[in-house]
Amino acid sequence: MVHRLSVDQARRIAIHAQLLDLPRPTDLVAVVERLTLLQIDPTAAIAPSADLVLWSRLGGAYDPAELTRALEHDHTLVETVAFVRSPLDVPAVIAEVRDAEPYPYMADWLTANDSFRRDILARLDAEGPLLSRDIPDTSVVPWPSTGWTNNRNITKMLEALALRGEVAIAGRKGRQRYFDLPERVYPPGLPTLTLDEAIRHRNERRLSALGIARASGTVMPGEDPYAGDAGEPAEVEGVPGTWRVHPAYLDLPEREGRTALLSPFDRLIHDRVRAEQLFDFEFILEMYKPRDKRRWGYYALPILHHDRLVGKLDAQADRKAGTLVVNAIHEDVRFTRAVRAAVDREIADLAAWLGLEVTGP
Repeated sequence: MVHRLSVDQARRIAIHAQLLDLPRPTDLVAVVERLTLLQIDPTAAIAPSADLVLWSRLGGAYDPAELTRALEHDHTLVETVAFVRSPLDVPAVIAEVRDAEPYPYMADWLTANDSFRRDILARLDAEGPLLSRDIPDTSVVPWPSTGWTNNRNITKMLEALALRGEVAIAGRKGRQRYFDLPERVYPPGLPTLTLDEAIRHRNERRLSALGIARASGTVMPGEDPYAGDAGEPAEVEGVPGTWRVHPAYLDLPEREGRTALLSPFDRLIHDRVRAEQLFDFEFILEMYKPRDKRRWGYYALPILHHDRLVGKLDAQADRKAGTLVVNAIHEDVRFTRAVRAAVDREIADLAAWLGLEVTGP
């Protein structure tokens, strides 16, 4: 059976799955388990993305120290390369990397540097957790790159081993990561999954987090936005293609919508094609564009109001001046007085959470 959904139904499913309606959730770990991941990005023009995502769900009660505690002390959450995740998802993430066909140059580099790999594991076993700078570079073949990773042999090997489950990220010192053996970081008893089991687990978890997603599409760097054969097939009125919908969200009770300012890496809008198809929302992260080529700002925050994405907030935290500088509010649709008042309240709440005062239009 193919479910036939209106665009409004599809939007409500996506928003509810991402915990962006009311009532707000209250438990940090439960939020990450529902979302499956928080993307780690060092840009802090307003706040780090992981913190923005949690603030947009939990509100002003969220304290970033809680995330650090969950990662480094309680181990109720874990950091993998570029993401914060629930430990329950780690076996599937590892299996996908471990058993998938590696890039030839990566496979060759790892094979040539097997003695380097063994040196790192022995050093961590004896002295871990360690920062990358505390580990000697005994590589045989340097990592080849035309970019910033060229010859960053220790970091590249540590990340490769972390992705394969041979080491784990144990904490941070500022932006630097501590690495250790996984049995000292991950909770005991995590299963070992086959590749088929991992793909099925990941597809089901991803669809639970997204609510509605395309089955497949163009492979992009980072986290896959597709659901495979998880859930049930659906068609969305006026939107091309066949979608997959999580059956638990098909008969949602009426819930009150709310206004939210989203990280540019928020999963509601991270799949730009899905955001355009379901929400008629165009968005590009413009931090890498020249200033005169930007339409919405260096680190614009998408604005959600109830079941619509209505615009972007161009703002920047000036911590020395103690201000949240609002450069512009870009309206994709004309704001009513009620929408503008709701957006202004959310901006004020963001500033209060940051300990700043709002300045600007």
